[in-house]
Amino acid sequence: MQIYLPIAEVSVNAFLLLGLGGIVGILSGMFGVGGGFLMTPLLFFIGIPPAVAVATEANQIVASSFSGVLAHFKRRTVDLRMGLVLLIGGLVGAAVGVQVFAILREMGQVDLLVKLCYVVFLGIIGGLMFFESLRAIRRSKSPTAVPVRKKHGLVHALPLKMKFRTSGLYISVIPPILVGFFVGILAAIMGVGGGFIMVPAMIYILGMPTKVVIGTSLFQIIFVTAFTTLLHATTNYTVDMALAVLLLIGGVIGAQIGTRIGVKLKAEQLRILLSLMVIAVCAKLALDLLIEPSELFTLGSGGHS
Repeated sequence: MQIYLPIAEVSVNAFLLLGLGGIVGILSGMFGVGGGFLMTPLLFFIGIPPAVAVATEANQIVASSFSGVLAHFKRRTVDLRMGLVLLIGGLVGAAVGVQVFAILREMGQVDLLVKLCYVVFLGIIGGLMFFESLRAIRRSKSPTAVPVRKKHGLVHALPLKMKFRTSGLYISVIPPILVGFFVGILAAIMGVGGGFIMVPAMIYILGMPTKVVIGTSLFQIIFVTAFTTLLHATTNYTVDMALAVLLLIGGVIGAQIGTRIGVKLKAEQLRILLSLMVIAVCAKLALDLLIEPSELFTLGSGGHS
């Protein structure tokens, strides 16, 4: 069943979009990521223009993250105080990112920048997570290994400290605000919730326990991506509601399934699975940038016959 997307100006199979939304929703529930890092490139692959994919995907992330965070609230694995501190930085970052996106769109460079950002970030994050997960699995198999949370000197030495009881932390608010700011910029430019960067940052930089990280990450993602969608819709006019609704329906259903699967897997197993998916998407995008496209005229800015 083909459906015409007015803003994207392409026809796509509606069931394909529902299926993609469902798959990404499952990942959202399992890993605590908005799923945009996977969905946005998938939309590129089926012919959605990058500018529309980025802005619309931010909309879909809101729904799948909201669905996922409800399940985490029931289990009390959301650190609301940490989520609000991350959110302050995230909203400022999103506002900056949308302005940068608008400038690049005027210059006609936004499609290339978005794809390059994906290749760089997915490659770095996927590689780091993969090796860290392997180390964690090896440690868990060693009978003498005792898991000790790392103490990061710099994070503990900074001023403006605050207690985060749910996470069992007493650290400066500066690192969470900076993490949130950086993720906010990525949300605007790359159409991602930023979970694929935020989850590792919360574990390795802030020292939060893994069980609290996923719910807290989703909580922050909801508000940052909702704000990003609003700015894209009013500034760049690139949000395709028909596309968003189909992705949203699939995403909400998938997130509930993913949350149930995530409970049954160990944290190390979840991280290594996520890292492999990130690396696979990165490799496909890099190939697409290197291989000459079959239709060269699609690279033009329009108006050619």
